[in-house]
Amino acid sequence: MKQARALLCAVVAALAAAATSSCASSSHPTRAEAHGSAAAVQTGHAPVNGLSLYYEIHGANTELPPLVLLHGGGSTIESSFAAVLPSLARKRQVIAFEQQGHGHTADVDRPFSFEQSADDAAALLAHLGLERADFFGYSNGGSIALQIAMRHPSLVRRLVVQSAMFRRDGLVPGFFESMDQAKVEDMPAELREAYLRVAPKPENLQSFHDKCAKRMIEFKDWPDEWIRGVEAPTLVMVGDADVVTPEHAVRTFRLLPHAQLAILPGTDHMSIVKRADWQVSMIEAFLQATF
Repeated sequence: MKQARALLCAVVAALAAAATSSCASSSHPTRAEAHGSAAAVQTGHAPVNGLSLYYEIHGANTELPPLVLLHGGGSTIESSFAAVLPSLARKRQVIAFEQQGHGHTADVDRPFSFEQSADDAAALLAHLGLERADFFGYSNGGSIALQIAMRHPSLVRRLVVQSAMFRRDGLVPGFFESMDQAKVEDMPAELREAYLRVAPKPENLQSFHDKCAKRMIEFKDWPDEWIRGVEAPTLVMVGDADVVTPEHAVRTFRLLPHAQLAILPGTDHMSIVKRADWQVSMIEAFLQATF
C-alpha cells in the first residue's frame, strides 16, 4: 500500500495537471545548446482564445508534416520532451506549446479542460498558418490529442497517444482516492521546480496545482463511440508499470479504427519520457509508415 501511495503521489502532477497581438519570435540559444543542436529555436507567444500561448518551433525541414507536441499535466515542454525533442527535430519541424497556466503560458480565469486545450492547439495552428499536422501527446497531452482528432479531425494526419486515458477505470486502482487528498508538496520535485523556474507568476503554484487536480477529479468517461470515430492512424504507447493500465491501452487500441500498440517493458509513468531511443525509433517508423 505504501508503494502504491508513493506511485500515486509521484504521478499526481504529471497526469493531473492538465494578448491582443503576437509577440515577436526570438532565438533561444540556451535551450538549443541543451538539445545538442547548433540551430536556434524559434519562440513566441500567440494570441489564442484569450491566452498568450507560449510556443517553440524546432527543426527546419518542412518537407514532412510538422509534429506538434502536447506535454503532460503539471508539466512543461522541457519536462515532458527534453529527451526526445532533439532527435525528432532532426528530420522534421517540431512545434511545441505550453498549455493554459503551464510553463511560460500565463493562466486565465477558466478551468483547465482537455476540450479547451484541444481548441487552443487548433487555434495555434491557424495562427501559424498550418492546415495539417501530426500530434504526439504524453499523459494529459495524449488525451488532448484524442480531443483534437475528435473536435478538429481535418487538422490531424496521425496521432501518437502516450500514457493517456479516456475512462476513469483506465487508471490504476486508488488513483482518484489519492487525487482527492493531493497536496502541492506531493508534486514531483522536477515538475514543481520547472513551474517555478519559468511561470510568469510563480506565486500561483497552489492555484495551478488545484486546477490540475480538479480537472482530473471532475473527469467524466468518454463514450467508446468517440474513440471509434477517430479516423487518423494512431500509435498507442504505454509503460507496463504505467499509471494508465496496459489493459486500458489495449482497449484504446482495439477501439481505434487504424491503430498500432506499443507497451514498453520495465517502464512507469515518469520514466517513459526518458526512454528516448525506444520512443524515437517507434514514433518515426509509425509516422513514415504507409496506411
